[in-house]
Amino acid sequence: MQLQFYKYQGTGNDFVMIDNRNDIFPKNNTKLIENLCDRRFGIGADGLILLENDKKNDFRMVYYNSDGNESSMCGNGGRCLVAFAESLGVIKNKTTFIATDGLHHATISEDVVSLQMKDVETVKIAGDYVFLDTGSPHHVQLVDDLKAINIKTEGAKIRYSELYGEKGSNVNFVNQKSEDTFSVRTYERGVEDETLSCGTGVTAVAIAMRALGKTQSNTIQLNVEGGKLEVSFKPAGGNYTDVFLKGPATFVFKGEIEI
Repeated sequence: MQLQFYKYQGTGNDFVMIDNRNDIFPKNNTKLIENLCDRRFGIGADGLILLENDKKNDFRMVYYNSDGNESSMCGNGGRCLVAFAESLGVIKNKTTFIATDGLHHATISEDVVSLQMKDVETVKIAGDYVFLDTGSPHHVQLVDDLKAINIKTEGAKIRYSELYGEKGSNVNFVNQKSEDTFSVRTYERGVEDETLSCGTGVTAVAIAMRALGKTQSNTIQLNVEGGKLEVSFKPAGGNYTDVFLKGPATFVFKGEIEI
């Protein structure tokens, strides 16, 4: 079967997009999804996303990591899917869609997408790290020299440690640049390597830095390996509401592949 696909990227976090409104994609074929995401033998991507029909909302987001397994929320993937939905004519400049972690609202202007993330009710501050769930679990750790860290090695140590058990966690290493600006590098579970950007990761970093008192701003600028993102929120008694992830979502190319 010939499968039409589209490639999108958000600050270097790249995805294979498939219009599955006709329910033609073999969703349980883990090996196929892994092969499609393979950078040598397939299309190449950090993940694969299906756009599907939903009875109550504009569309449904189904996200798979590059290892072929369905995963938790992907912020950059959600932003790219909004851009994809607009290109298909499914939406115009705003949308409400459903993902694994619930409803999301988003707006798009040219190639910039602002995506509402889930509210954060619990932020665990430990000795040298912060843990929170922004749709996906994230370990956040401040470091002095971000460039010197082997992200794959050090990230894997934490991801597979007893701290997070069998499910593991994404791992973010952070360096503060100014009052409201931080640089971030992320190890993503499911990819099992560093990615150029992670949407739920920078969202976690922004909230963690506010919780730690490293910033008093409610709008945080994040430098990632693939570009720049912005996260805003409203702190309320230890909770964080109206959380938005904002940045570019760019079409790269489309094609067909035999499956």
